[in-house]
Amino acid sequence: MAADNKSKPPSSPALPWRTRFQLSILSTLTDASRRRNGTVNRCFLRFLGFGLRTTANPNPTNGVRTSDVTIDSSRNLWFRLFVPTQLAEQDDSQLPVVVFFHGGGFTFLSPDVKPYDVVCRRFAREIPAVVISVNYRLAPEHRYPSQYEDGFDVLKFLDSEKNVLPENADLSQCFLAGDSAGGNVAHHVAKRACQSKFNIIKIIGLIAIQPFFGGEERTKAEIELQGIDPLVSASRTDWSWKAFMPEGEGMDRDHEVINVSGKNATDISQLDFPSTLVVVAGFDSLQDWQRRYYEWLKHNGKEAYLLEYPNMIHAFYIFPELPESDHLFSQLKDFIHKNCEKSN
Repeated sequence: MAADNKSKPPSSPALPWRTRFQLSILSTLTDASRRRNGTVNRCFLRFLGFGLRTTANPNPTNGVRTSDVTIDSSRNLWFRLFVPTQLAEQDDSQLPVVVFFHGGGFTFLSPDVKPYDVVCRRFAREIPAVVISVNYRLAPEHRYPSQYEDGFDVLKFLDSEKNVLPENADLSQCFLAGDSAGGNVAHHVAKRACQSKFNIIKIIGLIAIQPFFGGEERTKAEIELQGIDPLVSASRTDWSWKAFMPEGEGMDRDHEVINVSGKNATDISQLDFPSTLVVVAGFDSLQDWQRRYYEWLKHNGKEAYLLEYPNMIHAFYIFPELPESDHLFSQLKDFIHKNCEKSN
């Protein structure tokens, strides 16, 4: 899946007006909600109905039924469960389980905002799979490692409470997936899972869709795409990292949870790390960090694949009007099916 990594002079991504409009609204709202003191104006976001929240629906919609499952109400830890109805009642048709972590810079969004409800519904229907979309705690109210702890606790909950899933959900064929900040969370949860023992769950794949990694250095893409990338900028990422990390010594952007492949990287060479698919886009300012992550996995002897979309932007796949979105879902389906076959 790896492609030619030769850079081309950046111009501007060719996007439909509808996509550009949605990106403009998203950027404007998130920027307006970020206060100078590092906090987020949650009241402002709620007042505007940020994300157009959806409710779970036990009645099948587009071939998928949904429900919300609470794990720990004290920290608002819950997940939205997506079950494809065309296969849900067939005992002889085992379905892989995808545990999904949403993006939003660790600070925004949730499983019940419309874009992620649509994305996870599509995962469930097209793979098909049982999908668990995790509502983890958000920064800056809850800083690192809260997000990773929530993600791992979801795995522990599923391992002990499998009855919350349909009978044909196969936790021995479990995938972790996430985009942007969710890709970062998925990586760190996968790493911790490799160091833990489960009764039922077996993580056999990791899908990192344009994962949010970084470092103190400004990479070539971050410099060249400044003002061109419609969603990611140095000021936004710097703010997000500052909101995410607690203050203290060693908490700069070269910390191992941010610069995962840098000088402070964790040694994963001896871990049974799952097969990993890394998705990169040519107009994403984070692409150099994502490629370094892919190369770091390979250097450590891990099975890793790189899938590139040279003309796309950060988070392109949540826009169904883009043909590349369809292509990506097709590739994700192939990745999951191939890893399921290998695990049998």
